[in-house]
Amino acid sequence: MKILLRLASYLLHPLWMPFAGSLFYFIFTPRFFPREIIEAKLLAIAIITIFIPIVFYFLLKNLGKAGTIFLDEVGERKWPLFFFILLIAMVLNQVLNIYNYPALFYYFAGILISSIIAYILSWFQIKVSLHMVGISGLLMFVIGFCVYFHLYFIYSISFLIIATGLSASSRLYYKAHTKWELFLGLITGLAPQAIMFGFWFTEYRMSNLFSG
Repeated sequence: MKILLRLASYLLHPLWMPFAGSLFYFIFTPRFFPREIIEAKLLAIAIITIFIPIVFYFLLKNLGKAGTIFLDEVGERKWPLFFFILLIAMVLNQVLNIYNYPALFYYFAGILISSIIAYILSWFQIKVSLHMVGISGLLMFVIGFCVYFHLYFIYSISFLIIATGLSASSRLYYKAHTKWELFLGLITGLAPQAIMFGFWFTEYRMSNLFSG
């Protein structure tokens, strides 16, 4: 069990979540995209949201501004979160657009809002669980995706619910967060995605209304 909880800390790290949502979208979306486009978008998203933040983390670590990759101290989170906000904004501005990739665009818009909330809270010395922010945001996106496209991915949603619980258990087991910080992270991840889904679904209904 200890090994499983340790693996959950790494495999469910929030850095993976933007790419995981993007991969899910391109695999299961009913819309057709050329393979070259999919590969280019996924590569760009992986570079911007995974590889660049990791390089930035090692830079901060060498400068003595960060400890572990989990950023255990709330003071260590300000620069990484600020930098991550800029990177997500870059994805929205340069990689995705609302017309061709509305679902994915709103997913990243939700990630941007969650990151801004976590960043603001860090200035008030409030430490939210970034693991919970990431996995709960992905869970809400998948639920919204299924509702939007009328798909029934019960196993996928069940897996993400279990992963959310496993992530929370892992952070509690290693005393990385309190229950309140986990709950705050859960809300910080879920709420922006739910709000973005509201915009996304409203746009869908409006487009059907005018097309009909």
